[in-house]
Amino acid sequence: MMYKNPEWSYSAILYEMNIRQFTTEGTFRAASERLPFLRSIGVDAIWLMPIYPIGEEDRKGSLGSYYSIRDYKGVNPEFGSEADLRDFITKAHALGIKILFDWVANHTARDARWISERPVDWYERDSEGRAKVPWDWSDTAKLNYANREVWRGQIDAMRYWVEQFGIDGFRCDMAMLVPIEFWQEASAELHSIKSDIFMLAEAEEDNLFEGAFNMSYQWNIHHIMCDIAKGARRVWDLRNAMHAERQRYPREAMRLSFTSNHDENSWSGSEQSRFGRALEVMTAMTFLMPSTMPLIYTGQEVGYDHSFAFFDRDPIPEELYKEGYATELYRRLADLKHSQRALDSGQRGGDVIEIENNAKDCMMTFVREVDGSRVVAIVNLSPYTIHADFRTGIYAGKYRDAISGERVILDEHVERDIAPWHYQILVK
Repeated sequence: MMYKNPEWSYSAILYEMNIRQFTTEGTFRAASERLPFLRSIGVDAIWLMPIYPIGEEDRKGSLGSYYSIRDYKGVNPEFGSEADLRDFITKAHALGIKILFDWVANHTARDARWISERPVDWYERDSEGRAKVPWDWSDTAKLNYANREVWRGQIDAMRYWVEQFGIDGFRCDMAMLVPIEFWQEASAELHSIKSDIFMLAEAEEDNLFEGAFNMSYQWNIHHIMCDIAKGARRVWDLRNAMHAERQRYPREAMRLSFTSNHDENSWSGSEQSRFGRALEVMTAMTFLMPSTMPLIYTGQEVGYDHSFAFFDRDPIPEELYKEGYATELYRRLADLKHSQRALDSGQRGGDVIEIENNAKDCMMTFVREVDGSRVVAIVNLSPYTIHADFRTGIYAGKYRDAISGERVILDEHVERDIAPWHYQILVK
Protein backbone atom coordinates (compact mmCIF):
# COMPACT_ATOMS: atom_id res chain seq x y z
CA MET A 1 0.00 0.00 0.00
CA MET A 2 1.20 3.49 -0.88
CA TYR A 3 0.07 6.55 1.03
CA LYS A 4 -1.64 9.16 -1.12
CA ASN A 5 0.79 11.84 -2.22
CA PRO A 6 0.07 15.32 -0.81
CA GLU A 7 -1.78 17.54 -3.27
CA TRP A 8 1.04 20.12 -3.32
CA SER A 9 3.65 17.56 -4.37
CA TYR A 10 2.37 16.70 -7.86
CA SER A 11 3.58 19.89 -9.51
CA ALA A 12 6.24 20.85 -6.96
CA ILE A 13 9.83 22.03 -7.33
CA LEU A 14 12.11 21.06 -4.43
CA TYR A 15 15.07 23.16 -3.24
CA GLU A 16 17.93 21.66 -1.21
CA MET A 17 19.26 24.30 1.18
CA ASN A 18 22.82 24.06 2.45
CA ILE A 19 22.41 26.56 5.29
CA ARG A 20 26.15 26.69 5.97
CA GLN A 21 26.95 27.94 2.46
CA PHE A 22 23.69 29.60 1.35
CA THR A 23 24.45 33.05 2.81
CA THR A 24 27.51 34.94 4.05
CA GLU A 25 26.24 34.51 7.62
CA GLY A 26 25.30 30.85 7.24
CA THR A 27 22.28 31.18 9.53
CA PHE A 28 18.54 30.53 9.53
CA ARG A 29 17.94 34.23 10.03
CA ALA A 30 19.93 35.24 6.95
CA ALA A 31 18.42 32.41 4.89
CA SER A 32 14.90 33.50 5.78
CA GLU A 33 15.53 36.84 4.04
CA ARG A 34 15.96 34.98 0.75
CA LEU A 35 12.78 32.92 1.00
CA PRO A 36 10.70 35.39 -1.08
CA PHE A 37 13.31 35.20 -3.85
CA LEU A 38 13.19 31.39 -3.89
CA ARG A 39 9.40 31.51 -3.98
CA SER A 40 9.55 33.95 -6.92
CA ILE A 41 11.56 31.40 -8.88
CA GLY A 42 8.93 28.74 -8.24
CA VAL A 43 10.26 26.79 -5.25
CA ASP A 44 7.42 24.94 -3.50
CA ALA A 45 9.34 23.00 -0.85
CA ILE A 46 12.71 23.28 0.88
CA TRP A 47 14.72 20.32 2.07
CA LEU A 48 17.01 21.57 4.82
CA MET A 49 20.25 19.67 5.20
CA PRO A 50 20.54 18.43 8.83
CA ILE A 51 19.92 21.21 11.35
CA TYR A 52 21.04 19.23 14.43
CA PRO A 53 24.17 19.67 16.61
CA ILE A 54 27.25 18.03 15.07
CA GLY A 55 29.57 15.68 16.95
CA GLU A 56 33.07 16.72 17.95
CA GLU A 57 34.76 13.32 18.30
CA ASP A 58 36.75 12.55 15.11
CA ARG A 59 35.13 15.62 13.55
CA LYS A 60 35.98 16.19 9.89
CA GLY A 61 37.18 19.65 8.89
CA SER A 62 36.64 22.70 11.07
CA LEU A 63 32.85 22.36 11.42
CA GLY A 64 32.18 18.67 10.85
CA SER A 65 29.70 16.77 8.74
CA TYR A 66 26.01 17.65 8.81
CA TYR A 67 25.44 13.88 8.89
CA SER A 68 27.30 13.26 12.18
CA ILE A 69 24.42 14.05 14.52
CA ARG A 70 24.88 14.54 18.23
CA ASP A 71 21.28 15.18 19.28
CA TYR A 72 18.21 14.38 17.16
CA LYS A 73 16.11 16.93 19.08
CA GLY A 74 18.65 19.75 19.13
CA VAL A 75 19.48 22.72 16.90
CA ASN A 76 22.99 23.37 15.64
CA PRO A 77 24.09 26.70 17.21
CA GLU A 78 26.19 27.33 14.08
CA PHE A 79 22.91 28.07 12.29
CA GLY A 80 21.17 30.00 15.08
CA SER A 81 18.75 29.34 17.90
CA GLU A 82 15.62 27.22 18.14
CA ALA A 83 13.63 30.46 17.89
CA ASP A 84 15.45 31.33 14.65
CA LEU A 85 14.54 27.93 13.21
CA ARG A 86 10.89 28.36 14.21
CA ASP A 87 10.84 31.80 12.60
CA PHE A 88 12.36 30.37 9.39
CA ILE A 89 9.67 27.67 9.19
CA THR A 90 6.91 30.20 9.94
CA LYS A 91 8.10 32.54 7.19
CA ALA A 92 8.41 29.69 4.71
CA HIS A 93 4.90 28.46 5.48
CA ALA A 94 3.51 31.99 5.13
CA LEU A 95 4.91 32.03 1.58
CA GLY A 96 3.38 28.64 0.79
CA ILE A 97 6.72 26.79 1.00
CA LYS A 98 6.77 23.34 2.61
CA ILE A 99 9.70 22.31 4.84
CA LEU A 100 11.36 18.89 4.83
CA PHE A 101 14.02 17.95 7.40
CA ASP A 102 16.96 15.70 6.55
CA TRP A 103 16.78 12.53 8.68
CA VAL A 104 19.83 10.34 9.33
CA ALA A 105 18.52 7.08 10.79
CA ASN A 106 21.47 4.78 10.14
CA HIS A 107 24.03 6.35 12.47
CA THR A 108 24.81 9.12 14.95
CA ALA A 109 27.95 11.03 15.91
CA ARG A 110 30.48 9.08 17.96
CA ASP A 111 29.80 11.37 20.91
CA ALA A 112 26.03 11.51 20.46
CA ARG A 113 23.76 11.81 23.49
CA TRP A 114 22.49 8.29 22.83
CA ILE A 115 26.02 6.87 23.21
CA SER A 116 26.04 7.80 26.91
CA GLU A 117 22.33 8.00 27.69
CA ARG A 118 21.06 4.76 26.13
CA PRO A 119 21.97 1.08 26.73
CA VAL A 120 25.04 -0.23 24.91
CA ASP A 121 22.90 -2.42 22.65
CA TRP A 122 21.46 0.66 20.93
CA TYR A 123 24.62 0.48 18.80
CA GLU A 124 26.34 -2.26 16.86
CA ARG A 125 29.60 -3.03 18.67
CA ASP A 126 32.98 -4.41 17.59
CA SER A 127 34.96 -7.09 19.49
CA GLU A 128 36.32 -4.43 21.85
CA GLY A 129 32.90 -3.01 22.61
CA ARG A 130 33.26 0.16 20.59
CA ALA A 131 30.42 1.41 18.43
CA LYS A 132 31.02 0.28 14.86
CA VAL A 133 31.87 2.75 12.12
CA PRO A 134 29.69 2.32 8.99
CA TRP A 135 31.64 2.36 5.73
CA ASP A 136 34.50 4.88 6.08
CA TRP A 137 32.43 7.47 7.93
CA SER A 138 34.88 7.64 10.82
CA ASP A 139 32.97 10.38 12.63
CA THR A 140 29.83 8.25 13.02
CA ALA A 141 28.53 5.29 15.04
CA LYS A 142 26.22 2.59 13.62
CA LEU A 143 22.85 2.17 15.31
CA ASN A 144 21.54 -1.33 16.03
CA TYR A 145 18.20 -1.91 14.30
CA ALA A 146 17.92 -5.38 15.78
CA ASN A 147 16.88 -3.49 18.92
CA ARG A 148 13.29 -2.28 18.58
CA GLU A 149 13.94 0.41 21.20
CA VAL A 150 16.11 2.16 18.60
CA TRP A 151 13.06 2.24 16.32
CA ARG A 152 11.02 3.87 19.09
CA GLY A 153 13.76 6.41 19.81
CA GLN A 154 13.97 7.39 16.15
CA ILE A 155 10.23 7.68 15.68
CA ASP A 156 9.87 9.69 18.88
CA ALA A 157 12.45 12.18 17.59
CA MET A 158 10.78 12.42 14.16
CA ARG A 159 7.40 13.01 15.82
CA TYR A 160 8.95 15.82 17.86
CA TRP A 161 9.71 17.93 14.78
CA VAL A 162 6.32 17.32 13.20
CA GLU A 163 4.34 17.97 16.39
CA GLN A 164 6.39 20.82 17.84
CA PHE A 165 7.62 22.60 14.69
CA GLY A 166 4.99 21.68 12.11
CA ILE A 167 7.39 20.46 9.44
CA ASP A 168 5.94 18.81 6.34
CA GLY A 169 8.12 15.75 5.82
CA PHE A 170 11.55 14.15 5.73
CA ARG A 171 14.31 13.43 3.28
CA CYS A 172 15.75 10.17 4.62
CA ASP A 173 19.49 9.73 4.26
CA MET A 174 20.74 6.40 2.86
CA ALA A 175 17.31 4.90 3.51
CA MET A 176 18.29 1.48 2.14
CA LEU A 177 20.69 0.93 5.09
CA VAL A 178 17.77 0.73 7.52
CA PRO A 179 15.07 -2.00 7.48
CA ILE A 180 12.06 -1.12 5.34
CA GLU A 181 9.85 -2.28 8.22
CA PHE A 182 11.24 0.59 10.31
CA TRP A 183 10.32 3.14 7.64
CA GLN A 184 6.85 1.61 7.34
CA GLU A 185 6.28 1.94 11.09
CA ALA A 186 7.68 5.48 11.14
CA SER A 187 5.59 6.55 8.16
CA ALA A 188 2.40 5.13 9.68
CA GLU A 189 2.93 7.08 12.93
CA LEU A 190 3.83 10.30 11.12
CA HIS A 191 0.75 10.01 8.91
CA SER A 192 -1.38 9.57 12.02
CA ILE A 193 -0.15 13.01 13.17
CA LYS A 194 -0.14 14.75 9.79
CA SER A 195 -2.03 13.04 6.99
CA ASP A 196 -0.14 14.79 4.18
CA ILE A 197 3.38 14.16 5.48
CA PHE A 198 5.87 13.70 2.61
CA MET A 199 8.63 11.08 2.69
CA LEU A 200 11.66 11.12 0.36
CA ALA A 201 14.15 8.24 0.32
CA GLU A 202 17.77 8.63 -0.71
CA ALA A 203 17.63 5.19 -2.32
CA GLU A 204 16.22 3.37 -5.37
CA GLU A 205 15.10 -0.03 -4.03
CA ASP A 206 11.86 -1.53 -5.34
CA ASN A 207 10.19 -1.89 -1.91
CA LEU A 208 10.47 1.76 -0.83
CA PHE A 209 6.90 2.54 -1.87
CA GLU A 210 5.33 -0.26 0.18
CA GLY A 211 3.79 1.92 2.88
CA ALA A 212 6.96 3.92 3.49
CA PHE A 213 7.88 6.61 0.94
CA ASN A 214 6.33 8.95 -1.63
CA MET A 215 9.51 9.57 -3.61
CA SER A 216 12.95 8.08 -4.18
CA TYR A 217 16.16 9.25 -5.82
CA GLN A 218 16.66 8.90 -9.55
CA TRP A 219 20.37 8.05 -9.25
CA ASN A 220 20.49 5.68 -12.22
CA ILE A 221 19.09 8.18 -14.69
CA HIS A 222 21.24 10.98 -13.25
CA HIS A 223 24.39 8.97 -13.96
CA ILE A 224 23.20 8.15 -17.47
CA MET A 225 22.65 11.87 -18.09
CA CYS A 226 26.18 12.62 -16.86
CA ASP A 227 27.60 9.93 -19.14
CA ILE A 228 25.68 11.26 -22.15
CA ALA A 229 27.07 14.73 -21.47
CA LYS A 230 30.59 13.28 -21.46
CA GLY A 231 29.98 11.24 -24.61
CA ALA A 232 30.30 7.93 -22.77
CA ARG A 233 26.71 6.81 -23.48
CA ARG A 234 23.99 7.51 -26.03
CA VAL A 235 20.39 8.59 -25.84
CA TRP A 236 18.91 5.09 -26.15
CA ASP A 237 20.34 4.33 -22.68
CA LEU A 238 18.28 7.19 -21.25
CA ARG A 239 15.20 6.21 -23.24
CA ASN A 240 15.42 2.59 -22.08
CA ALA A 241 15.93 3.62 -18.45
CA MET A 242 12.91 5.93 -18.53
CA HIS A 243 10.67 3.18 -19.88
CA ALA A 244 12.11 0.62 -17.43
CA GLU A 245 11.32 2.90 -14.48
CA ARG A 246 7.68 3.17 -15.50
CA GLN A 247 7.48 -0.64 -15.35
CA ARG A 248 9.53 -1.00 -12.18
CA TYR A 249 7.75 1.36 -9.78
CA PRO A 250 4.07 1.89 -8.86
CA ARG A 251 2.24 4.49 -10.91
CA GLU A 252 1.88 6.75 -7.87
CA ALA A 253 5.62 6.66 -7.10
CA MET A 254 7.57 9.88 -7.54
CA ARG A 255 11.24 10.18 -8.48
CA LEU A 256 13.65 12.98 -7.55
CA SER A 257 15.38 14.28 -10.67
CA PHE A 258 18.47 16.50 -10.47
CA THR A 259 21.64 17.80 -12.09
CA SER A 260 23.20 18.45 -8.67
CA ASN A 261 22.84 17.91 -4.93
CA HIS A 262 25.20 18.16 -1.96
CA ASP A 263 26.92 14.84 -2.70
CA GLU A 264 27.40 15.44 -6.42
CA ASN A 265 28.51 19.02 -5.90
CA SER A 266 31.07 18.45 -3.16
CA TRP A 267 32.50 15.12 -4.30
CA SER A 268 32.09 15.14 -8.11
CA GLY A 269 32.24 18.87 -8.89
CA SER A 270 29.84 21.60 -9.88
CA GLU A 271 27.13 20.86 -12.41
CA GLN A 272 28.97 23.12 -14.89
CA SER A 273 32.09 20.96 -14.65
CA ARG A 274 30.13 17.70 -14.91
CA PHE A 275 27.72 18.60 -17.72
CA GLY A 276 29.57 21.30 -19.65
CA ARG A 277 27.58 22.52 -22.66
CA ALA A 278 24.88 19.94 -21.95
CA LEU A 279 23.87 21.51 -18.63
CA GLU A 280 20.89 23.52 -19.85
CA VAL A 281 19.27 20.75 -21.84
CA MET A 282 19.83 18.27 -18.98
CA THR A 283 18.27 20.77 -16.57
CA ALA A 284 15.24 20.96 -18.84
CA MET A 285 15.03 17.16 -18.89
CA THR A 286 14.71 17.06 -15.09
CA PHE A 287 11.43 18.95 -15.55
CA LEU A 288 10.21 16.91 -18.53
CA MET A 289 10.72 13.28 -17.53
CA PRO A 290 7.71 11.29 -16.27
CA SER A 291 6.99 10.88 -12.53
CA THR A 292 9.76 13.30 -11.56
CA MET A 293 10.01 16.16 -9.09
CA PRO A 294 12.91 18.45 -10.09
CA LEU A 295 15.52 19.50 -7.52
CA ILE A 296 17.45 22.78 -7.35
CA TYR A 297 20.55 22.68 -5.14
CA THR A 298 21.96 25.70 -3.29
CA GLY A 299 23.51 28.15 -5.75
CA GLN A 300 22.05 26.61 -8.90
CA GLU A 301 19.32 29.24 -8.91
CA VAL A 302 21.96 31.92 -9.64
CA GLY A 303 24.27 29.76 -11.77
CA TYR A 304 27.02 29.64 -9.13
CA ASP A 305 29.85 27.52 -10.55
CA HIS A 306 31.59 26.11 -7.48
CA SER A 307 32.14 22.86 -5.61
CA PHE A 308 31.42 23.63 -1.94
CA ALA A 309 33.74 22.50 0.82
CA PHE A 310 31.69 20.03 2.83
CA PHE A 311 33.14 20.32 6.33
CA ASP A 312 34.02 24.03 6.43
CA ARG A 313 32.48 27.43 5.75
CA ASP A 314 32.57 28.16 2.03
CA PRO A 315 29.64 30.51 1.41
CA ILE A 316 28.37 31.92 -1.86
CA PRO A 317 29.88 35.43 -2.08
CA GLU A 318 27.18 38.05 -1.54
CA GLU A 319 28.05 39.83 -4.79
CA LEU A 320 27.56 36.62 -6.79
CA TYR A 321 24.13 35.83 -5.39
CA LYS A 322 22.11 37.74 -7.98
CA GLU A 323 19.63 36.96 -10.70
CA GLY A 324 21.01 35.82 -14.01
CA TYR A 325 20.42 33.47 -16.92
CA ALA A 326 20.08 30.41 -14.67
CA THR A 327 17.49 32.22 -12.53
CA GLU A 328 15.30 33.01 -15.50
CA LEU A 329 15.67 29.49 -16.89
CA TYR A 330 14.52 27.92 -13.62
CA ARG A 331 11.69 30.45 -13.38
CA ARG A 332 10.40 29.53 -16.84
CA LEU A 333 10.79 25.80 -16.25
CA ALA A 334 9.02 26.11 -12.89
CA ASP A 335 6.17 28.00 -14.54
CA LEU A 336 5.95 25.22 -17.13
CA LYS A 337 5.82 22.55 -14.44
CA HIS A 338 3.20 24.45 -12.44
CA SER A 339 0.96 25.26 -15.38
CA GLN A 340 1.00 22.00 -17.34
CA ARG A 341 -0.88 19.10 -15.76
CA ALA A 342 0.84 16.81 -18.29
CA LEU A 343 4.11 17.30 -16.35
CA ASP A 344 2.69 16.35 -12.94
CA SER A 345 4.61 13.78 -10.94
CA GLY A 346 3.25 10.37 -10.00
CA GLN A 347 0.25 8.88 -11.77
CA ARG A 348 -1.32 12.30 -12.45
CA GLY A 349 1.08 13.28 -15.23
CA GLY A 350 1.05 12.18 -18.83
CA ASP A 351 3.06 9.23 -20.10
CA VAL A 352 5.87 9.76 -22.59
CA ILE A 353 4.57 9.24 -26.11
CA GLU A 354 7.52 9.07 -28.46
CA ILE A 355 7.54 10.63 -31.90
CA GLU A 356 9.78 8.52 -34.11
CA ASN A 357 12.75 10.45 -35.47
CA ASN A 358 15.74 9.69 -37.71
CA ALA A 359 18.44 10.07 -35.02
CA LYS A 360 17.29 8.09 -31.99
CA ASP A 361 20.85 7.65 -30.72
CA CYS A 362 21.11 11.45 -30.32
CA MET A 363 17.59 12.87 -30.10
CA MET A 364 14.38 12.49 -28.17
CA THR A 365 11.12 13.77 -29.63
CA PHE A 366 8.15 13.10 -27.39
CA VAL A 367 4.79 14.27 -26.11
CA ARG A 368 3.29 14.27 -22.63
CA GLU A 369 -0.44 14.85 -22.59
CA VAL A 370 -3.30 14.57 -20.10
CA ASP A 371 -6.64 16.32 -19.51
CA GLY A 372 -6.18 18.89 -22.27
CA SER A 373 -2.60 19.74 -21.26
CA ARG A 374 -0.01 18.91 -23.93
CA VAL A 375 3.77 19.38 -23.90
CA VAL A 376 5.90 18.55 -26.94
CA ALA A 377 9.67 18.20 -26.43
CA ILE A 378 12.26 18.23 -29.23
CA VAL A 379 15.60 17.52 -27.60
CA ASN A 380 19.09 17.08 -29.08
CA LEU A 381 21.08 15.27 -26.40
CA SER A 382 24.32 15.19 -28.35
CA PRO A 383 27.31 17.39 -29.25
CA TYR A 384 26.41 17.14 -32.96
CA THR A 385 24.24 19.22 -35.23
CA ILE A 386 21.43 16.85 -36.22
CA HIS A 387 19.53 17.10 -39.48
CA ALA A 388 16.27 16.01 -37.93
CA ASP A 389 13.46 14.41 -39.88
CA PHE A 390 10.22 13.33 -38.20
CA ARG A 391 6.44 13.45 -38.61
CA THR A 392 4.28 14.82 -35.84
CA GLY A 393 0.93 13.44 -37.05
CA ILE A 394 -1.92 14.40 -34.76
CA TYR A 395 0.41 16.61 -32.71
CA ALA A 396 0.95 19.15 -35.51
CA GLY A 397 -0.54 22.58 -34.91
CA LYS A 398 -0.17 25.88 -33.08
CA TYR A 399 1.93 26.06 -29.92
CA ARG A 400 3.79 28.45 -27.63
CA ASP A 401 7.51 28.02 -26.95
CA ALA A 402 7.71 27.58 -23.16
CA ILE A 403 11.15 29.19 -22.89
CA SER A 404 11.02 32.05 -25.43
CA GLY A 405 7.28 32.65 -25.22
CA GLU A 406 7.04 32.85 -29.02
CA ARG A 407 4.13 31.45 -31.02
CA VAL A 408 5.18 28.41 -33.06
CA ILE A 409 3.62 26.32 -35.80
CA LEU A 410 4.62 22.67 -35.49
CA ASP A 411 4.38 21.23 -39.00
CA GLU A 412 3.15 17.73 -39.71
CA HIS A 413 6.54 17.00 -41.30
CA VAL A 414 9.58 18.51 -39.58
CA GLU A 415 12.90 18.53 -41.39
CA ARG A 416 15.53 20.93 -40.09
CA ASP A 417 18.93 21.19 -38.44
CA ILE A 418 19.00 21.12 -34.65
CA ALA A 419 22.11 22.53 -32.96
CA PRO A 420 24.16 20.54 -30.41
CA TRP A 421 22.47 20.29 -26.99
CA HIS A 422 19.55 22.36 -28.29
CA TYR A 423 15.97 21.80 -27.16
CA GLN A 424 12.52 23.19 -27.73
CA ILE A 425 9.55 22.78 -25.39
CA LEU A 426 6.14 23.54 -26.91
CA VAL A 427 2.86 23.88 -25.01
CA LYS A 428 -0.59 23.72 -26.54
